[in-house]
Amino acid sequence: MELAKRVSTLTPSSTLAITAKAKELKEQGHDVIGLGAGEPDFNTPQYIIDAAVRSMEEGHTKYTPSGGLPKLKEAIIEKFKQDQGLTYTAKEIIVGTGAKHVLYTLFQALLNEGDEVIIPSPYWVSYPEQVKLAGGEPVFVEGKESNDFKLTPAQLEPVLTERTKAIIINSPSNPTGSLYTQEELAALGEVCLKHNVLIISDEIYEKLVYDGAKHTSVAEISPQLKENTVVINGVSKSHSMTGWRIGYAAGPEALIQAMTNLASHSTSNPTTSAQYGAIAAYTEDDGSVEKMRVAFEERLHTIYDKLVAIPGVSCVKPKGAFYLFPNVKEAAALTGHETVDDFVKVLLEEEKVALVPGSGFGAPDNVRLSYATSLELLEAAIDRISRFVEMKRSK
Repeated sequence: MELAKRVSTLTPSSTLAITAKAKELKEQGHDVIGLGAGEPDFNTPQYIIDAAVRSMEEGHTKYTPSGGLPKLKEAIIEKFKQDQGLTYTAKEIIVGTGAKHVLYTLFQALLNEGDEVIIPSPYWVSYPEQVKLAGGEPVFVEGKESNDFKLTPAQLEPVLTERTKAIIINSPSNPTGSLYTQEELAALGEVCLKHNVLIISDEIYEKLVYDGAKHTSVAEISPQLKENTVVINGVSKSHSMTGWRIGYAAGPEALIQAMTNLASHSTSNPTTSAQYGAIAAYTEDDGSVEKMRVAFEERLHTIYDKLVAIPGVSCVKPKGAFYLFPNVKEAAALTGHETVDDFVKVLLEEEKVALVPGSGFGAPDNVRLSYATSLELLEAAIDRISRFVEMKRSK
């Protein structure tokens, strides 16, 4: 059977691949510490679970509107008002089956063959694949490690062409944890307005920021930027609801309605009970979100210094999300490995620590380490990595 050409160019998710390998080793009885997963290790807060169960018991088990329940849209609209001072209408909101699917739907509704999308690297692994699936062309621009991996206007403007349709800004970032300031976003936004380039602002890690840092949405900077931005968000990371698959977009009405029409032919609607859980997430609060944020912050501070003390390892200290993205090129060389990918492979085989190679994020000198696991396991993992480097370099 001949498959469609659109799937032949896809690159498998490096995150899922390393997680699968770690799982295989665990099933064989090995003591594996997996630091590849991109999800909180906490269970969904009980009040959200209760709301979803209650919705099913009350008979809310049927189809909903394709773009999401009106009550959920109301909750999202209120969230934008409270958090960013932004005002949206229901027609400017779409709820989908996770932020990933919302992004996929956005690209399908937005891009024509050959349209270019600027993707700063390091990037989340699905951005370029989704752009390609919609017929677009990813244009990568390297965010320098010396600038916390963040893109500058001086880097952006020269790569814009008449085919440039959009730029993706992910703040806080997966995989780097970098956070753009309001001034940095305003400067990038000015370039985008000048060249009529749509801003896709992925803010899924918005609630997970540390050391007093403040998350800013590019859409809140000015009315002009709001009109030129699609905000992507969801409850997966903030409320530990990754498996519930509820994400959403807010943006220009015409684009949101096109996305809604497309969704009506792909998923019909997001899962009904999950939507009721998301309503509770945004209308009730038992302090769980802040407790999780504080726990991640504690883990970051505990393991960061230990990580950068390992020979050949350097790391920009993140301000958000729950990832460290250290440069281990020198450590790989010290241990006799030609590439970081080889370093990661042997580390998993010999020390049973699973990291995600940075090559999948467009940064082959780095690895992604998720600290969405217990402090005990994190410290044990850092000890194993340190032992691996010290033993290999002494040979």
